[in-house]
Amino acid sequence: MQALVIVAHGSHLNPDASTPTYEHADTIREAGVFDEVRTAFWKEEPSFREVLRTLESDEVYVVPLFISEGYFTEQVIPRELRLDGWDIDEWDSDGTSATHATLEAEDVGKTVHYCGPVGTHDAMTDVIVRRAETVTGDPDVGRGFGLAVVGHGTERNENSAKAIRYHADRIANRDRFDEVKALFMDEAPEIDDITDFFESDDIIVVPLFVADGYHTQEDIPEDMGLTDDYRTGWETPTEVDGHHIWYAGAVGTEALMADVVIERAADAGADVGDAIEEIRRRTRVAGADANASTGD
Repeated sequence: MQALVIVAHGSHLNPDASTPTYEHADTIREAGVFDEVRTAFWKEEPSFREVLRTLESDEVYVVPLFISEGYFTEQVIPRELRLDGWDIDEWDSDGTSATHATLEAEDVGKTVHYCGPVGTHDAMTDVIVRRAETVTGDPDVGRGFGLAVVGHGTERNENSAKAIRYHADRIANRDRFDEVKALFMDEAPEIDDITDFFESDDIIVVPLFVADGYHTQEDIPEDMGLTDDYRTGWETPTEVDGHHIWYAGAVGTEALMADVVIERAADAGADVGDAIEEIRRRTRVAGADANASTGD
């Protein structure tokens, strides 16, 4: 038997923080490729520490629903899961290249395939593009549009910005959008000055966050000038300094994110059958060519 555990931060303050995690787990559960699918959280129940004890499967694939490598993926989660022999060097990562490490959780007698975070997987590039398609309602969106991939950015963890730049570069190399930029909340170039960085009349903004919350629903809209008060809402698109801003909200709420979770597990050795192709088909934006592929 094989089990999948999706681990996320969660929140005591924002009841919507865990919603994407539950939704992606439901999507994967419906695909029927894992005998068990569970979720676990740092700030909600069930906790990281207890989730392995809820499983019957001896083979467990743990996928962190986090954007970047850092404190939680490298210290908190392995510690709370009691992964014997965990060593960050197992990943041999440059900040965006963690794949997986196979360890034993001896106290529960399970083999755990601990995966890198979803945010640094190559398939996340497709989710960002899909998010742009969803917010515009156009499966072919690209020409005439600029795309801003937005992250938090922080001096405390250089990997936070690496993931943002990594995906922005990958999208730029596809030559689909007229312009692609990586912008940040807390480091330069800053999202506050978004219209200074684009010539395109239409700019799609996709924040690389797992769930909608304080930053994506309050800070970023106000910083960009979509609204003076987030409580009054904003139009999509909203005109700012002569540009139309298409604000997509957190990338983690996009249905295709379930594909990234499965691909992480598959890279670690999980037998997922045709679930990847099926989820991509089911989550395609309406109007897209049924034979089209969102991959590279």
